[in-house]
Amino acid sequence: MEEIKKLADRMTAETEKIIVGKTHQIRLILMAVLSEGHVLLDDLPGVGKTTLVKTLSKVLGCDSRRVQFTPDLLPSDIVGMRIYDQQRGQFQLMEGPVMTNLLLADEINRAIPRTQSALLESMEERQVTIDGQTHPLPQPFLVMATQNPVESESTFRLPAAQMDRFLIRLSLGYPQQKEEEAMLANLGNGIPMDKVGRVANPELLCRLQKEALEVQVAPNVTAYMVSITQATRSHPQLKLGASPRGSRALYRASKAWAAMAGRDFVTPDDVQTLVEPVLAHRLLPTNEARVAGATAGSVLQEILTAVPVPPGREERF
Repeated sequence: MEEIKKLADRMTAETEKIIVGKTHQIRLILMAVLSEGHVLLDDLPGVGKTTLVKTLSKVLGCDSRRVQFTPDLLPSDIVGMRIYDQQRGQFQLMEGPVMTNLLLADEINRAIPRTQSALLESMEERQVTIDGQTHPLPQPFLVMATQNPVESESTFRLPAAQMDRFLIRLSLGYPQQKEEEAMLANLGNGIPMDKVGRVANPELLCRLQKEALEVQVAPNVTAYMVSITQATRSHPQLKLGASPRGSRALYRASKAWAAMAGRDFVTPDDVQTLVEPVLAHRLLPTNEARVAGATAGSVLQEILTAVPVPPGREERF
């Protein structure tokens, strides 16, 4: 776990050469990489979402591709297709951009639902099916999707089934005064990607993902996670609670978060840190709750206050 901690710290430091003042968000994304999860960046335009993905792909040493989602994008534009080669007299597979380690799905909510659904198989099963044949994706495989929560023209809301496949949803937000001053001083004339060093590679990341699974979760901490997700299913302000996939996501994310801290055991504090980014996008408040100003995040905070915390926060269980 000490190796994971050192590498996570190095990757964070390299990313912060370009992305200023977003340490927590960067570490959450690195946690998603170690958890084999996908990330949804739900944020305003111009705050550095695409730049963050490009920087991380260089730091992680992974192949990356970018797809700009538009209403006329077809599923075959993502997963690929078979085309007939007249010279050879046979069909040839044309791989889509999904055949990569890090796929940036830019403005994913601008594509029609049929196109969005083309990602479901790849996100869940790490494979694509083209003309009845299954093709495994490179490992590791991570989808980082962006969407603009403000604009509604020519956009299509992501279905609950696809939202549930994202491990975490994040928002970078606007930088603080000092952070933006530092950004202009360092990046005002351009983005110096040549200053960013490569820290990992696909083989190393796959090994670290397996090692993160060795982190121990005590039965009472597991029960704590389940109590939180169970509470979302019966809360009066929610008409859709967290699914068992959400419980599993919280379980794996907590392991990776503990490993990044250099520990081989999960604490309740790890769980509390990750509850909102892991579960909030899986919840659907009732209409009455929205009118009253309640959000998925506020409901989760209420649940965290109500669910008893197991003892022993900083010792092994």
